[in-house]
Amino acid sequence: MPTPSPLPIDGPYVRAQISRRGVRLNDLKTRQGGEYVLYWMQSTHRLDENWALRFATLQADRLGLPLVIHQGLDPTYPHANDRIHSFILENARELAGRAERTGLSYRFVLRHERAENPRVVDALAARAALVVTDLYPTAGIAERNARVAARITCRMVAVESHGIVPAGLFEKEEYAARTIRPRLLPWLDHALQVVEDRPPRVATSRGLMDSLPGTPLDMTALDVAREVARCDIDHTVPAVALRSGQDAARARLDAFCRDTLPHYSSRRVDPNDDLGSSRLSPYLHFGQISAATVARRALEAGPRDQADAFLNELVVWRELAMNFCLRNPRFASLDALPPWVHKTMAEHAADPREATYSLAQFEAAATHEPLWNAAQEELRQTGVMHNVVRMLWGKHLLAWSPTYAQGLAWAIHLNNKYGIDGRDPCSYAGVQWCFGKFDRPFYTRPVFGVIRPMSLARARDKWDAQRYIARWAPASVS
Repeated sequence: MPTPSPLPIDGPYVRAQISRRGVRLNDLKTRQGGEYVLYWMQSTHRLDENWALRFATLQADRLGLPLVIHQGLDPTYPHANDRIHSFILENARELAGRAERTGLSYRFVLRHERAENPRVVDALAARAALVVTDLYPTAGIAERNARVAARITCRMVAVESHGIVPAGLFEKEEYAARTIRPRLLPWLDHALQVVEDRPPRVATSRGLMDSLPGTPLDMTALDVAREVARCDIDHTVPAVALRSGQDAARARLDAFCRDTLPHYSSRRVDPNDDLGSSRLSPYLHFGQISAATVARRALEAGPRDQADAFLNELVVWRELAMNFCLRNPRFASLDALPPWVHKTMAEHAADPREATYSLAQFEAAATHEPLWNAAQEELRQTGVMHNVVRMLWGKHLLAWSPTYAQGLAWAIHLNNKYGIDGRDPCSYAGVQWCFGKFDRPFYTRPVFGVIRPMSLARARDKWDAQRYIARWAPASVS
């Protein structure tokens, strides 16, 4: 069948999507006499399939104004470090080139020191008719949006681009994949329709861009390592070799669809197979590639049964995670867990544990178990962790921490500090799954109670754990 023509950005389909994705953040009106529409890029670091950018473009056209795209990075976010800073800046350099080629006006302001002006966005908003930004429940973005919306003097709107299906379709928290799947999948084909993006009709002048507050980075001469070294952040967590940016994400997606997808169900369970899973989570977390792009490519590549298995992870579980963090403000605490988990934890809180460790010992991969240490080392060294060992890793933080609350807090801390895909809704949902979220009760066991356990010994029977240990924690191999 021929590929259907892309839908126009100013057509009814796009307007309907935006109405389900957008949220007004204050009750102010569009400023009369504003010089531009401002799109403040925070979580969706791309120029295509970006619903917030689409809305900003349509509003700029409606008002007859140019559009300014502003992205900033400061040293104050939790776990600010070389790893996260570098991944963002590498992509920003690519974005700047893409913006120039497509007729968009993009700027990036890097705040090196905490003492530097922290309110560039406020100053930009003071000249804007309207501020549009990203709707995203984690990484401090929701809280930052609320603070800025309360300070500025024009309307501010947040638009969600994280999911394929608009998160606004699910107004309440869904409690498991089985509850969201039948409501989600009927919308999938509709939500995967392609939209033809374009720049606003009114061009942004160089004079306007030069007059804006804040000093943008010169992306043509950007030395990422030098700029990151100047920042007041944690320099003990180094950058990793994983290449950032949409070009790298698309190359990884192409390789996955070509080499792995035909055998996805069998290959995805082996942590030693570097090509066994998509490994797209860092790119999806920072919005460098859209989930819709990934889904369409997988469906085109097939076979359909393997594509469907992959889409179960990409769509069902990923959008369940978004729903969880968006609709449950306690997503980072034990309070987010269902009543049966609290009951079993209370019953087993005093159970003797096989071992207990401090956060420092966990962080240093200094437990008695070589396989757990290898998982922690993969995370520390590469910024990612295979999902099979991530589950083992999280389950044993539950089992070996002095308390359940410490286990959850420490798992979130380690994942957010070292993971390039940390601070993502999927990260919080994945950690909480280890503590019983989205799951059901099992047979009772010490410490776990009726929370699903995972056995390191059984993992060794399923895949070559010694090979994995030899790669990531060779000193542990006896």
